[in-house]
Amino acid sequence: MFEVKEKYYNEVRPKLVEEFNIQNPMLIPNLSKIVVSVGVGEGARDKKLIQNVADTITIITGQRAVITPARKSVAGFKVREGMPIGVKVTLRKDYMWSFLQKLISIALPRVRDFKGVNRNGFDGRGNLNFGIDEQLIFPEVDYDDILKVHGMNISINTTTEDDKMAMRMLELIGFPFTKGN
Repeated sequence: MFEVKEKYYNEVRPKLVEEFNIQNPMLIPNLSKIVVSVGVGEGARDKKLIQNVADTITIITGQRAVITPARKSVAGFKVREGMPIGVKVTLRKDYMWSFLQKLISIALPRVRDFKGVNRNGFDGRGNLNFGIDEQLIFPEVDYDDILKVHGMNISINTTTEDDKMAMRMLELIGFPFTKGN
């Protein structure tokens, strides 16, 4: 079992019930999914690069990545409808807990000059969004197999609509936020 998942069910849930005086157990905040996405940008015309990014995200998350096509044409960006422009993975259940464990305990501490994830990344509906500058912080990524260093967007979605409850849940799990506010 995953340490983060055990900690959530054994320690975090009872603390949240006590702190927020939650009567209904269905209203206790929980993680619903984690979405990891990468926009390829100018590499959209290079199929090799897009496949390399998809393979890297697959290795990092443990789940097969999906190449996302453009929904509409934008002449200014030289993008046509249906052209591959990004890669994403939606993680749920054990894949989600495994990725969160790896992110908290291994990847984020490897970021140079890391001071924590900004608390302003919440969207007003209890979901946290933040970016990582390079995929090399994950131990599974082999530098020799990479065609181009890229970042990724990570969205942690919760079952609560309240940012304070979601932030408190992630703090109790051990998510590294910046000091202050």
